[in-house]
Amino acid sequence: MSKAATLSRRQERTEITRARLIQSAEKAFARDGFEAAKLEEIAADAGYTRGAFYANFDSKEDLFFALLEREIGSRTAALEREMDRVDEPEAKLKAMRDFFLTKTMDRRWCLLALEFKLFAVRHPEVRQRLAAMHRRFVGPRVSFLEEVMKNIGRELPVSAYATGVSMAALGNSLTLEHMLDPNMITEHEVRHIVGSFFDSLISAPVKKDAKRVRVRSQRARTTPSSLVEGRAIRSRIAT
Repeated sequence: MSKAATLSRRQERTEITRARLIQSAEKAFARDGFEAAKLEEIAADAGYTRGAFYANFDSKEDLFFALLEREIGSRTAALEREMDRVDEPEAKLKAMRDFFLTKTMDRRWCLLALEFKLFAVRHPEVRQRLAAMHRRFVGPRVSFLEEVMKNIGRELPVSAYATGVSMAALGNSLTLEHMLDPNMITEHEVRHIVGSFFDSLISAPVKKDAKRVRVRSQRARTTPSSLVEGRAIRSRIAT
């Protein structure tokens, strides 16, 4: 076996080990919480030793960041697929709204995100790294929203990043309240409130310039070619 093939097999085994540890960690974090989860149990559940864990990750925090990285990639890809299924800007906006409402009720990720944010706020060495990754997490949704709003000629009342963060914060907090007492606020009510908040942010009036462009475009599509030619002839005669 060549050296390149040996390195490839080794890399493949490393990727498999990391994937299993991340999957095991996701279960442990969701079940026990981030701080209470034990590295030995995570490694054992994945079928490895504590030594194998440290061969792939520096710490439990490092493992969580790997889990977050995976979640970012998965959600971004899923949103892209939903957006690509439709063509019109309004339809893309609705697809984004539906996607966000579906993810709002992800109880597992809601708990993980909230708990790790609290941990990061108390630990400055983790906070900076989480803040940077959080921008990446919100970034794709923000860029999609900015593009769609631009195409329909609307402006957000606040920055696109503030829009994405506020929607995620509202969704997580209401989902937590629902988990605490489903009789106090139902899942339907959570979706309704978050959906109404989304609608209020994207319902700013259409820009005047965008209106003019849209009207000109519609007139150009609906004006018969013979009428356009007639206007051109009359213009030449007049001159």
